[in-house]
Parts: sequence; structure tokens; C-alpha cells
Amino acid sequence: MDKKTERGYEVRAGIFKALAHPSRLFIVERLAAGEWCVGELAEMIGADVSTVSRHLAVLKNAGILRADKRGLQVYYRLHLPCILRFFDCVGEVMARNAEDHRKLE
Repeated sequence: MDKKTERGYEVRAGIFKALAHPSRLFIVERLAAGEWCVGELAEMIGADVSTVSRHLAVLKNAGILRADKRGLQVYYRLHLPCILRFFDCVGEVMARNAEDHRKLE
């Protein structure tokens, strides 16, 4: 594999890594419905604001989210809603695995 191809896979892996936490998956799904500020998301998750802020930073650095500062609040939104198609695909994999498991019982 050449360096350019390898770098492409490394970038993809970084995006997957950014999504690889239940709270971050929850955040992405919530932001599919509209934008939210960190305090609102922290309340929904049941975590402190500093923890949610770190999760948001990971997702933002991966290019999944965008942020807009309005006064004292920062509002987050999905940068590319196409990420939800990936969520749909993962759901299909989960359903297929469950179906295959039922067939083995």
C-alpha cells in the first residue's frame, strides 16, 4: 500500500474512532434533530458539562460537527448529515447479526 492510500485509511480510522463512544453516538443522533448547546446535551446525557465538552471537541476535530458561538453559548450542529446513513448501515448490520443468531438457536 502506498503512503497516500495508507494516509486515507488513517483519516477514516480517526473518524471511526471519534464515533466510537456511546455518548458521542448519542450526541450525533441528537444533533440530527437540530442544534444544541453543551449544557442542553449534558443534561440529556446525564454527564457534566466538561465531559460533554470533551466529547464535542472530539467530534468537531473529526469534522463531524460545527459550532457557532452566540453570546455566551456555543451551539453545535452536524456538519455533514450524511453521517446518519452510516448509522443506518450499522443498524442493518446489527439487525442481520441478530437474525443470523436467531437462525442458529
